[in-house]
Amino acid sequence: MRAAIFHGPNQPLKIEAVEMPKIGPDEILVKVAACGVCHTDLSYIDHGVPTFKKPPLILGHEPSGTVERVGDKVTDFKAGDRVVLPAVLTCGKCAYCRTGRENICLNMVMYGNHVDGAYAEFVKAPAKDALHLPDEIPLIEGCIIADAISTPYHAVKNRGEVKPGDSVVVIGCGGVGINVVQIAAAIGASVIAVDILPGKLEWAKKLGAVETINAKEVEDVGKAIRRLTGGGADVAFEVIGNPATIEQAFGCVKGGGRLVVVGYTHKDISVNAGRIMFREMEIIGSLGCRPIDYVKLIEMVRIGKIKVKELVTEKFSLKDINGAFDVLRKGESLRTIVTP
Repeated sequence: MRAAIFHGPNQPLKIEAVEMPKIGPDEILVKVAACGVCHTDLSYIDHGVPTFKKPPLILGHEPSGTVERVGDKVTDFKAGDRVVLPAVLTCGKCAYCRTGRENICLNMVMYGNHVDGAYAEFVKAPAKDALHLPDEIPLIEGCIIADAISTPYHAVKNRGEVKPGDSVVVIGCGGVGINVVQIAAAIGASVIAVDILPGKLEWAKKLGAVETINAKEVEDVGKAIRRLTGGGADVAFEVIGNPATIEQAFGCVKGGGRLVVVGYTHKDISVNAGRIMFREMEIIGSLGCRPIDYVKLIEMVRIGKIKVKELVTEKFSLKDINGAFDVLRKGESLRTIVTP
C-alpha cells in the first residue's frame, strides 16, 4: 500500500510503498477514506516534538473509512461497514480506565505517535475501539469526529461543564476551537469567540457565536469580555496553546468561574494565586475524549446539531499531503483533510 512516511523533523513526508498492516484476531483492517490534518502532526514535522515510535513512522490520527477485513474473533463489524477511529486507543485496564477516565489512560496508544497512523491507504485498529458511522454522516468529512469534534466535546461537556445560559468565551477559532464554539452554542451557551483572523470570526458567527472579538482590534481582551458579560464569562476555553493567551483567557473569567486549557504548550504560565484562592477560580486541563462520549457526539452529528461537512475547507490527495501542511501553516483553513 501507499503511505506518507515521516522520516524526521524539518523534512517533507515521503510517499512510499509499505507493507499492508497485519491484523490480529481482535482487530479490523480499515480502508482509509480520509484523515484529518492536525497541528499535532505539524509539531513533529516543524518543531521536533518527539514521537514515541521512532521514525520512520506513518502520521495521521483522525481517520474514517470502511472495514476491509476483520479478525477471527471480531463479531461487531463486517467488511463494508463505515467506521471512524478515535485518535487515541485505551487499555481498559489501568486505574484511570477503570474509573471512567480513559482519555488519560496510563497506557494510551495514539495513531501517528505510538503506532503507525492513517496517512495511508489502510490502517488497522482494535475492534473494541472502532465506532460505527451512521449513513447520515458523510464518510469523508466524518473523519474529523475522531479529534476535531471529540476533543472539544469532552472539553465543553465534561471539563467545562457548560450549561444552557452560561456565558462562554473561546480564545482561538481554529480546527478545534471552532468546534468548542459550535458545541457550546448547541448546548445553549452564550458564546463569545476571540481570534485575530476575520474569516475565522465569521465562521464562529455562522456556528453560533453571539459576539466576536478580533484580539488585534482591542487593547485588552479581558476588559472587553467583562464589559460584554457584565463581569466575566462563566467558562473560558483557551484553544491555542500559548502562555499569553492562556493568561488572557484567565482574565476573561468571572469570580467563581472556570478556565479550561485545551491548547498545548510546554511553557510555564503566570496567574495570580491570590485571585484563584480568594475568588474560588478553577483552572482545568482537557485532553482528548472518553470512549463513552463518542456515541452521544456521533448522534449529535447525525441529527445535525453538530456540523462536520461545512468545517472541511480543504481536501488533498495523499500524494499532495505536504501541500495540506502548507495550508495548515498559514492558519487560514478550518479543517484540512487528506483522502488516500
